[in-house]
Amino acid sequence: MAVQEADVAGLVGEQLTMSAFNQLSGSLGGYSFVKVVVDRHNETIHFLNNARNEFHAIYIGQEILGIGEQEMRARIDEFNQSFYHSPDRRFFLGILSLHKREDKRMFSLETVEVDTMSADMIEFFYAEVRRNVDAVVPLFFKPANHLQEQEVAELPVERLPRILAHELFSTAEFVALNPGTTRGRLRAFRTEQEYRENMLEWFDIVVMHRVPDDIPRLAGIINASHTTPLSHTNVLATGWSIPNAIQIGAFDLIDREDLDGQWVEYEVSAKGASVGLRLIDEPDDLGQRPAWYAQRVTLEEPEDTYNPILNLSKIRYNDSHRYGTKAANLGELHHVLAAESPRRLLGFFSVPRPPRDNLMPYLAKLLGEDEDADLLAAAQQLLAERVRVPRGVALPFSMHQGFLESSPKIQQAIGKLKMALELNAREIEPLCVELQQLIRKTRVPDYLLSDLDTALVENLAGVRTFVVRSSSNAEDLAGFSAAGIYESYNHVTSAEKIVESVKEVWASLVSARSVRLRQQAGISLDDCFMGVVIQEQVNADFGGVMVTTNPMNRNDFRNVYINVSPNVTDVVEGSKQPMQYLYSTVEGGGRTVSLGDAKEDLDVKGHAQLQRLAIVGRLLQSHFSPDYTFDSPVDIEWLATDEILYVLQLRPYSI
Repeated sequence: MAVQEADVAGLVGEQLTMSAFNQLSGSLGGYSFVKVVVDRHNETIHFLNNARNEFHAIYIGQEILGIGEQEMRARIDEFNQSFYHSPDRRFFLGILSLHKREDKRMFSLETVEVDTMSADMIEFFYAEVRRNVDAVVPLFFKPANHLQEQEVAELPVERLPRILAHELFSTAEFVALNPGTTRGRLRAFRTEQEYRENMLEWFDIVVMHRVPDDIPRLAGIINASHTTPLSHTNVLATGWSIPNAIQIGAFDLIDREDLDGQWVEYEVSAKGASVGLRLIDEPDDLGQRPAWYAQRVTLEEPEDTYNPILNLSKIRYNDSHRYGTKAANLGELHHVLAAESPRRLLGFFSVPRPPRDNLMPYLAKLLGEDEDADLLAAAQQLLAERVRVPRGVALPFSMHQGFLESSPKIQQAIGKLKMALELNAREIEPLCVELQQLIRKTRVPDYLLSDLDTALVENLAGVRTFVVRSSSNAEDLAGFSAAGIYESYNHVTSAEKIVESVKEVWASLVSARSVRLRQQAGISLDDCFMGVVIQEQVNADFGGVMVTTNPMNRNDFRNVYINVSPNVTDVVEGSKQPMQYLYSTVEGGGRTVSLGDAKEDLDVKGHAQLQRLAIVGRLLQSHFSPDYTFDSPVDIEWLATDEILYVLQLRPYSI
């Protein structure tokens, strides 16, 4: 049976040939897929036409139960309970995806991530689909969550061939990290040394196995090896709104088409199967500045007059113009955990998110409460019992300013750098290096050293190891994330090393890269100041970064994306590939996207802690929301034991 028209609902009760699959399928994340419904009562299989059917449930209502779309949407929670959780359900819902590896093809069958199928149900569903798809193509069941992985593990492989999500992801030839289209000059670098030997322009599209964290602002990125969407370079790409993708075999493609150094149109689409590269003529307007030069970033007026060094618990979100955004966010977190500002915590769950009109029952279940319980009190209890912010102090902008003004040589070097920037000089690196060296060598005035020593004695006496973090007013802004461009230091012990680390943080404000990126964003050096956060360094079992969105599917309001590593710096620096997870903050449950460089997955306790972290992330997203949609995701750096979650940083995440 040929299926060509969008008004054909699907293929019912017939074998799915490869021709029919191609005609019915949609595409997402580089894979073609067909939605599947097995009706156990009628012993009938349905392959849905993606051009017509956005949701399984609407199809079942209209084509099988005779219920209109409006009524199905109004009763969606009732039906979803039956579709995904009932042990004697009539309908089995899934996705059949086609994967291509070189010349080989294979199907994977998965349910939606919230499905709680038992092992027997999974085996039945797989058998029904196996009987009705092209027998030549291997079919594997792909568990959609950790619960299903545990169920599947009990079944013999010969009865249920299976493939895990992280196994598919690690071999995926294409991943759309940041969709978009641009035009530019393609530059392929096989080694970092090759990259260092070439000067990049704003119109370049860079292809590398691993793009260095110090990459300048440019037109696009292609990763020829797997990476995480939460690495510094990928966060910057998202903030810059430039196309970014993983394309295995990118160098072979570029060599085959002779694209290196050529002008191309570069497209990344979430529905595509590979990056799009099309040769174009070199533009005539290269002498003009890029469009983003006109997008000026504005800073809140900084306050560099005297402010004391304060315990983080004494500052609030609106103190960012004195202590920097990082310190202000950490200070605000102290107040949230002390239940001093609780009302916004439930904001995300207070907004209807179709097809869910009311998320509060889902939050109640996640918190282990009844629907009529005081959910605000339960959320506060979760934060109070499970979440900590490491103790610390915040050094104000005025301390940085006092240090700079204490040295005529530093003032002279700043003057030369400002002049070069005003003249738009191409080579500013020598001036920045000279200024940074002066900052490192110049002695901190005695009165500032005394203030610092007193603050550490009064607030952090007994701490053996410290973390010294940057906290500028020129970071974590709309249109300027500054991810990874300022320095922070771990494992700092002595008073002498603390002072050295503070100066290194101050010096990072005038690195050549940070100066150039701020200049491109329209941020004047005159307006930039650096605060410093000094905290106790905590010991933990594992750590990582979480963003309270799914960066590979911006329409997914349920899931948060979590990177995990035994060493948190491995995650943000991208030096090692972290474990990657998606966790639902509506129905609950998680799945492993990638094991990265790890040999095995986390255990049950680790997964439980990640689910807890996901809920905490949504609550904090709500509190820090800049508006009342509560949609703006946050980027959280964290550490964890089996019992406690430590929040190390929190900032907005650009999407």
